[in-house]
Amino acid sequence: MRHQILLAILCLLSAAGCGGPEPGSQQPRLAYVTNGVASFWTIAEAGALKAGRDLDVDVDVRMPVEGVLDQKRIVEDLLARGIDGMAISPIDPDNQEDLVNEACDHTTVITHDSDAPRTRRLCYVGMDNYRAGRLVGKLVKEAMPEGGSVMLFVGRLEQLNATQRRQGVIDELLDRPGETMGAVDPPNELLKGERYTILDTRTDQFDQAKAKANCEDAIARYPDLGCMVGLFAYNPPACLVALEQAGVDGIHLVGFDEADATLQGILDGRVYGTVVQQPYQYGYESMRILAGLARGDRSVLPENGFLDIPAQTIRADNVREFWDDLNRKMAEAKGATP
Repeated sequence: MRHQILLAILCLLSAAGCGGPEPGSQQPRLAYVTNGVASFWTIAEAGALKAGRDLDVDVDVRMPVEGVLDQKRIVEDLLARGIDGMAISPIDPDNQEDLVNEACDHTTVITHDSDAPRTRRLCYVGMDNYRAGRLVGKLVKEAMPEGGSVMLFVGRLEQLNATQRRQGVIDELLDRPGETMGAVDPPNELLKGERYTILDTRTDQFDQAKAKANCEDAIARYPDLGCMVGLFAYNPPACLVALEQAGVDGIHLVGFDEADATLQGILDGRVYGTVVQQPYQYGYESMRILAGLARGDRSVLPENGFLDIPAQTIRADNVREFWDDLNRKMAEAKGATP
């Protein structure tokens, strides 16, 4: 019944001309939908809002707090409001195909950060998460060249980006060849190579208290733990807190994304390095593409449906330059003086 009511509302809005802005009408209304709440998304939000000001479009940023159902509610609400374009990072693309395709029936849809390639979305804005995962694996090798045991921490594996990222780390540490992802190793399984052993992959479903508890359990359970790898923005800071509270030295930490605590940890010598995306550009470029499409310009669509925004490796030698640039962009996005 709820689905039928939503479709009826959408039909009324469409009949009223809400499918897109007419020449001379109000500015296009665009939405940027994340897959959760994290410092990563705060940076992406800044980029999206900056694009809104630069391109004269109205940008509505929505961050689901409670997972798939909350993201579904957000999408339905935006469609009912007659949004002119939507960028979404699907939480569970395999089980959200109907939702994304329904959105495609009523507005312009692109994906960002995490893709849903089997849907009718027009393009994907992000990076090659598998290759980024291999960069993380290379950092682990640098931090622990003699080998050792590794524990992986990530929010959820339903997201395609998380699966790809995790597999990249595993394939690099087990010295598997190839530039593209093959079979996926199941979670909760010991994976042993010549030099490195992946003990387990712990998920937390974006529950940051559980993320910290996962770290604490790993420290207590594995006295020979050599390296902790956090694959979502809040995972490395959770590892840092757990290590500090446990008073443990000698466990290496490699991160993903650019949380302040992670970058400070690199400066302090507590984090070996991190692989960063460019979430500010994710937000900005997603809105640039949607703004062009809302105004009838399809030349903004990237070739082959993929706008590649490459990952970067951050270590002690370039962390200050990277962080200063990030702070400058954030200040500019907020209209402040850097």
